[in-house]
Amino acid sequence: MTTQQDPYSALGVTRDASAEDIKRAFRKLAMEYHPDRNKEDGAEDRFKSVNAAYEVLSDPEKRARFDRFGQAEGGNGQGFAGFESMGGFGDIFDAFFRGTAARRAGPQRGADLEARLTIDFEESVFGAEKEITFQRTENCQDCRGSGQRDGAARETCEPCDGSGEIRRVQQSLFGQYVNVAACPTCEGEGSVVTDACSTCKGKGQRRVRVSQHIKVPAGVEGGSQIRFAGEGEAGVRGGPSGNLYIELQVEPHEVFMRADRDLVYELPLNIAQAALGTSVQIPTIDGDEIELELKAGTQHGELHTIKDRGVPHLRGSGRGNMLVRTHVVTPQKLSDDQKELLVQLAESLGEPEIPEDGSIFDRIRGAFS
Repeated sequence: MTTQQDPYSALGVTRDASAEDIKRAFRKLAMEYHPDRNKEDGAEDRFKSVNAAYEVLSDPEKRARFDRFGQAEGGNGQGFAGFESMGGFGDIFDAFFRGTAARRAGPQRGADLEARLTIDFEESVFGAEKEITFQRTENCQDCRGSGQRDGAARETCEPCDGSGEIRRVQQSLFGQYVNVAACPTCEGEGSVVTDACSTCKGKGQRRVRVSQHIKVPAGVEGGSQIRFAGEGEAGVRGGPSGNLYIELQVEPHEVFMRADRDLVYELPLNIAQAALGTSVQIPTIDGDEIELELKAGTQHGELHTIKDRGVPHLRGSGRGNMLVRTHVVTPQKLSDDQKELLVQLAESLGEPEIPEDGSIFDRIRGAFS
């Protein structure tokens, strides 16, 4: 079988090509060799071959018959048998390319808007009432979105007779080629403004500055979004408005860090407090203080849990915990008297011993896990 007689070769695809691969190849070659676009010698014959090949391979039964018998119809072995006629090829081409032309648009949903709101750390923990100001497009109230003065109906566009599109039909040897484009007069709307609204200048919409009240729920984290349905840009041609999305950014706290629903507080201790034990007052996010007793021999990095003093659960009841992490501070500047005392202490303590329970190694592993 010659190359011209093989539909796979005509489209430049392999025998295991998918239906989408075949469609894509046909679309590319049909655009390239269509006689209305390509006036070179041989373009018409190539276009005829491409169309005939696609008629065979786009039909599962005809493709299976060709794969089995080496021809699409009958047994004469002449070309793509049964498809020598060019009837219907224009319709195939038209079905592919009419869909890319502009059509009169129906109701269209408005665009979504995004805004950022920065809140304090305490506001993210306990919630807050805020207000944000932004700009958006709204339908003009004076003309009720029509663009016509006093809200009158727009008039039908004469060049396209209200369809919103201009169609040009071309006849060729290979069938009809329909070119559909948006009407330049009404820009695809199908209607035109003849007596423009003075407020929006005939656009039917205008930019306005609005304020939105926001209730920040307790327990939100930085990066969270709050959605306000229908508070975005106005829709077009009666379409619904888009949504407004507020992204929350949280300022860092001077004392506390957040770990999910828990709050972490770094408690600085000098070596004497850690060795002898002490009682300290711990600040809380609620504004009060809690007394914490530390035993003698407190180690660096120990965690002490204070129940229900963390962040409220965003969806549910209760709160997280407050984690107090000890931070033993080694002095960098010592007076002569302090140095002498530490020397005496070091001599009396002798060489340190590794705890048998391996707690030091556990803490080292935990620090890097």
